Amino acid sequence: MNYETLSSLGLNLSENKKKLFDKYVELFREYNSHTNLVSKNDNEFLFEKHIFDSLAFNLFVKKYNIPINIMDIGTGGGFPGIPLSMIYENTKIYAVDSTEKKINFIKEVKAKLNIENLEPIVSRIEELPVDLKSVFDVVTSRALGALPLLLEYAIPYLKTGGYFVAYKSLDSENELLNAKNAMTVLKVQHIDTIEYTLPLTQNFSRKLLIFKKTSETPSVYPRKFGIIKNNPL
Repeated sequence: MNYETLSSLGLNLSENKKKLFDKYVELFREYNSHTNLVSKNDNEFLFEKHIFDSLAFNLFVKKYNIPINIMDIGTGGGFPGIPLSMIYENTKIYAVDSTEKKINFIKEVKAKLNIENLEPIVSRIEELPVDLKSVFDVVTSRALGALPLLLEYAIPYLKTGGYFVAYKSLDSENELLNAKNAMTVLKVQHIDTIEYTLPLTQNFSRKLLIFKKTSETPSVYPRKFGIIKNNPL
């Protein structure tokens, strides 16, 4: 893995940290061989497409500071939750997904790599405990769905003044237009877009869409998925 490419994100890993990531990749590929976390093609480019992409969060950190706590919703195989927990050791990171086999992998990584600040949770987002609402400095999401859905899932769990960081591709402008009503209802503003490129031979541009919660979200949100699907914001 070409860890030197992380310098474009403002990261310079120590030798010990590189060894930790090497162990993580080994665990991931072994688990992925019998339980589908990512596709075979993505497994080949695990660092470039998933780890590097996850760590692009550091571009947000450079502008807005390191958060005390993060919730990663729809974390899947642990992206960006696991890489972030390995970099920001003093940040508590909750990795949430409704698929138990994926959360079981995150629990295995937590135990074998002794990642004390990582908290895996198996749950649908709308079924998370109410006492997690308005708690987090940052909520992240990397591959969960369209922006209006993401905002409804993420914003209720942010503190007022907290940030939602959505990993998106270049076609985010249309999503932002479609999310105007959701932003109004949920009390959040789009304040920044941070662009970066994955270290692949073909041009693979990505964006972090940065949102800031301006006031308390109405308590009815997030609604059940079926309601959101039939009546999106």
